[in-house]
Amino acid sequence: MLDINLLRNDPELVKENIRKKFQDHKLPLVDEVIAMDKEYRAAIQQADALRNQINVTSKQIGGLMGKAKKGDAEAAAAAEAAKAQVAQFKADLEGLSKKEDELQAEIRKRMLVIPNIIDPTVPVGKDDSENVEVQRYGEPVVPDFEVPYHVEIMERLSGIDLDSARKTSGNGFYYLMGDIARLHSAVLSYARDFMIDRGFTYVIPPYMIHGDVVTGVMSFAEMENMMYKIEGEDLYLIGTSEHSMIGKFIDTILDEKELPQTLTSYSPCFRKEVGAHGIEERGVYRIHQFEKQEMIVVCKPEDSPMWFDKLWQNTVDFFRSLDIPVRTLECCSGDLADLKVKSIDVEAWSPRQQKYFEVGSCSNLGDAQARRLQIRVKGGENGKQKYFAHTLNNTCVAPPRMLIAFLENNLQADGRVRIPEALRMYMGGKEYIG
Repeated sequence: MLDINLLRNDPELVKENIRKKFQDHKLPLVDEVIAMDKEYRAAIQQADALRNQINVTSKQIGGLMGKAKKGDAEAAAAAEAAKAQVAQFKADLEGLSKKEDELQAEIRKRMLVIPNIIDPTVPVGKDDSENVEVQRYGEPVVPDFEVPYHVEIMERLSGIDLDSARKTSGNGFYYLMGDIARLHSAVLSYARDFMIDRGFTYVIPPYMIHGDVVTGVMSFAEMENMMYKIEGEDLYLIGTSEHSMIGKFIDTILDEKELPQTLTSYSPCFRKEVGAHGIEERGVYRIHQFEKQEMIVVCKPEDSPMWFDKLWQNTVDFFRSLDIPVRTLECCSGDLADLKVKSIDVEAWSPRQQKYFEVGSCSNLGDAQARRLQIRVKGGENGKQKYFAHTLNNTCVAPPRMLIAFLENNLQADGRVRIPEALRMYMGGKEYIG
């Protein structure tokens, strides 16, 4: 959510940002907010004037009542008239207070859907087809033997049962078994230790959060397409642990000395994954339940660009430590969620498809989440200045999707799967499975 002062002082900047995100249908919201804000501030001034009149008139009533007790009929009549006037002032004040609340709610409703101001370095484009490749890491290899579909590789290793999962839960669910299940857990254990070694504090967060946290960390469009709600409860299943990790700081004032907060969290994740998908996005690519190792940072505004670069580099380094070639992709303006200032996707090489596919996303959200959740920092020259923190998040690894890249890049001609050295201690010392 933007600072209302930005709309008051530079509405054209906000409108130009909306145009860059190709959301022209939201342009009228800016003028609506400005008009409502003027009305809201006028109502506050009127209410203040009424309160002052109530105070002045109430004092006059006291003097008039004193005279009335001494038999002054004129004073008694004036006191009654003043009481009636105060009653009217209070009724008017109540009406203004109601108007203030209504206007404030309408302003907030519109502010929540006006997109955040994107970073000047973000390329302008309509959708993900216009994202820009930044850099490649590792040499993409296409083996001289056929690489089967990832589900087929897992089935050959007796590592997945989709049919039983459809019976118990429906499409988009799975049973992982044997060495594939162990590999899944090994990747997460390695990711946990990898991030701890990089100085992050390990956290296991709540897997359900209240509605005010949901609307604090994401846009309504994302919420509608992603979140599962618990019926009859003000609780949602998290789509990523970023939601509860940022929510951890709701309504807090952090001392500047406590920053940065660098946390890495494990959680299961639950997503609707609305829409139809092709064969390459079936299997365990787009699923309703998966597990993930996430990283989040809460920091001073001037430090967020530096942390952004550190976060996506962590993911690149993690995948390269497992011998998986990756590339980074700068998300264009039209592909950015409304709260994001800047985002980079990390994509892994698929020898089967002979192209890269997304395995993680790193985002700088500026002060958008902090403003919604009231995450403030106390600091500055006198140590008393308060300002909104910046928040960032990034995926370290999200198996089982990551297993697609892992299996394809480590598959051998004889059908076995090589275990990179970094992962062997989590796999009982095995060099191969299969």
